[in-house]
Amino acid sequence: MQLAVRAEKSAPPAHSAVCEAAAMAVVRLLTDPRSTGGEWYDSVHRWESGRIRKVTRRARGARWHAVQELPGVTVDHAGAQARAFVPGPVTEVPPELAKLQVAGLDLGDDDASSDPETAPDRPYAAIALNPDVTMTTGKAAAQCGHAAQLLLLQMDSVEVGAWTAAGLMVHLVRDVPWRDCVERAAVAVQDAGFTEVPPGSMTAVSWIVPA
Repeated sequence: MQLAVRAEKSAPPAHSAVCEAAAMAVVRLLTDPRSTGGEWYDSVHRWESGRIRKVTRRARGARWHAVQELPGVTVDHAGAQARAFVPGPVTEVPPELAKLQVAGLDLGDDDASSDPETAPDRPYAAIALNPDVTMTTGKAAAQCGHAAQLLLLQMDSVEVGAWTAAGLMVHLVRDVPWRDCVERAAVAVQDAGFTEVPPGSMTAVSWIVPA
């Protein structure tokens, strides 16, 4: 699955907002009627049956607008914009996406995005990133996408319905010790080690915060 993050030079988004927007874009695409039984179903099902690899790319200006024409779901959240695209073979990336840079998306946080009071209304998915694993924003966004997806897959239909009704919101937890996050977690992401981190690294955990 390809992910694109809008990162304009004049007003770059915050790291945490990008991670949340990317995760929400992933689960909103996966729960979209076109994915669950429509025109995207075959592509999504084939991808979910194998490795759920994700690649984050950065876009700005005309290139960001160009990729909006490709099949996918865009999320505009807390000053960040991210789009998840219908998954496909890595050898068949559309030209509009292939032009976007993969490396180098590394952003800081602003005061607002670091405020624990910014959590959305419940229910929402809480995601925590491992502070002992160094990742760029692009890598972290992909890991958050994994965490949200794994959480979605292990939820029952009632939980999925409640989360969907609430907008499939995601909150990146930064005010809870990592050990506590691991204890709370319903799912954990073990990275395959293709980029940035050693294979098997636990990069993120996630759990649902109920209504």
